[in-house]
Amino acid sequence: MSLGRYSILVCGLVVGTLGPAWLVVLRRLEAPAQRGAALGGAIAVANTLAAHALVRWAARRPTNVFLAAVLGGMVGRMALMLLAVVGGVLVLGLPKLPLVVSLLSYFVVFLIVELSILHRRPDAALSSSR
Repeated sequence: MSLGRYSILVCGLVVGTLGPAWLVVLRRLEAPAQRGAALGGAIAVANTLAAHALVRWAARRPTNVFLAAVLGGMVGRMALMLLAVVGGVLVLGLPKLPLVVSLLSYFVVFLIVELSILHRRPDAALSSSR
């Protein structure tokens, strides 16, 4: 799946889940908690798009380059996510719980989606053109 199509899928999932989440939970939260939940979702979206882009870029490379890109990218993305969470809590003063619950919820959903896409047709998912 191309990065563009994957981006549309990810954004569609976020939009599709934010409506029900707003009706059930988010509208009852105070503004800082809403911003924390939004930041958590945004971090998860950025993470999954970066992960998918790295896998697509590395797919046609030699195995050692592929592993370096995927594993190094994982470490780099984890560090950036940690910095974003710490920045959201310490610099922006956002509440921890909504930020982390949103981040982890979307992270798990996106991980399942990405793995299911790659597992179904790994050759087509990695090598298809835009």
